[in-house]
Amino acid sequence: MEIGCLVVSHKKAKVQDIERIWLENKSGIHDIISNCSVSEYAYIFTCNRFELYVVGEDIRGCLQGIVKKLGIEDKAEIFYGDDCLVHLMRVAAGVESMIVGEEQILGQVRQCHNICKQEGMIREVLDRIFSKAVQAGRRVRRETKISKGSVSIGSAAVDVAERVLGSLNGKKVLLVGAGEMGTLVAKAIANRDVEAILIANRTYSRAEELARRIGGIAVRFDMLKEYLKTCDVVISATSAPHTVISRADVEEVMKKREKKLLIIDIALPRDVEESVGELDGVELLTIDDLRRVSEENLKKRLAEVAKAEKIIAEEVEQLKLLIKDINARSAIAAMYSLAEKYVEEEIDELYSKLAAKYGLDSDVREMLEDFANSLIKKFLREPTVRLREAARNEKNYIIESVKYLFGDGNGRIPKTEAEKVEKVKPS
Repeated sequence: MEIGCLVVSHKKAKVQDIERIWLENKSGIHDIISNCSVSEYAYIFTCNRFELYVVGEDIRGCLQGIVKKLGIEDKAEIFYGDDCLVHLMRVAAGVESMIVGEEQILGQVRQCHNICKQEGMIREVLDRIFSKAVQAGRRVRRETKISKGSVSIGSAAVDVAERVLGSLNGKKVLLVGAGEMGTLVAKAIANRDVEAILIANRTYSRAEELARRIGGIAVRFDMLKEYLKTCDVVISATSAPHTVISRADVEEVMKKREKKLLIIDIALPRDVEESVGELDGVELLTIDDLRRVSEENLKKRLAEVAKAEKIIAEEVEQLKLLIKDINARSAIAAMYSLAEKYVEEEIDELYSKLAAKYGLDSDVREMLEDFANSLIKKFLREPTVRLREAARNEKNYIIESVKYLFGDGNGRIPKTEAEKVEKVKPS
């Protein structure tokens, strides 16, 4: 059994390339691997990566053939064995993300795992591997600060507003602009306990749409000055080629306000006239201020990568033991299946003879079955222990020899033995 993965990510490909590869092949993934000796497979698709994981024989030749078939030699990376396991855990932990420590990727890995499992692509090995990767991703986020601190300008704007005001609880926020950046800001604010989010946009319908999505209130753009009088924070993120908030307007508004006004301008070119920051009671922050915050947070996240990699190394070692136990189970199942087959035949024959001669009831048959199962359990206990040791010491020839001698192992492991196998698995 071998494992490997084919990776097309932001490191070597553009977003449109990744999307094209996915759209052209998502309905034919099974056909793509049809020439490979693959027992199970799974994929991950996000805007920044397409990855294909396979388990089977001659995985190296399989993945290299797929890369050539898709014509993506200059965009693809291939990982085998332990490197493949490490890569998947790094992905789930956010270490491989374009923005280190991003939260969304863990949910995306979990979602792809569930989809592939429902579609019957995943069996025991990849099920264990993906489950462990998700577990590792959660542990990294729990035990490190790799996801702490906003590194996108939109999220940083909200964090800075909270830092300046002490809290956004009960505050009124006016968002100017409902485009891409405005949407990011709106989503970040929606997670805070603000009193109200007012959204102003030149195209009112877009303001209405965004307000509906995040539970905000759409307001008319030509009424902007009126809402400046009552809001605590103004975050401006339009794509206008000129300023939309002038010094004269803010100066007029401040004559009617008693409290401080925080204005955060994250537009390029700028939405707010620069001299607005000179007015009493007004604090004006620009995208340059937020970039410094983002860069500082990114440095802090990068400093956590070493801790994350240590956790990943620990989780990979546990996963390798888990995979070896799975390999041993197939040989153990083969032994028990064959033993059970002959025991049932012999019990049937012996019980028939005893019943004919002594007129025995069904209780005797149960006694015979208990005796036979106990004998099998004791007789195969030592070989079972040796097989686990062989698997963990990577003596795969022993595992394969047992499977050859006892059959394919498709029969079940008795409940008592299955429970024993579960107990020795690492958590």
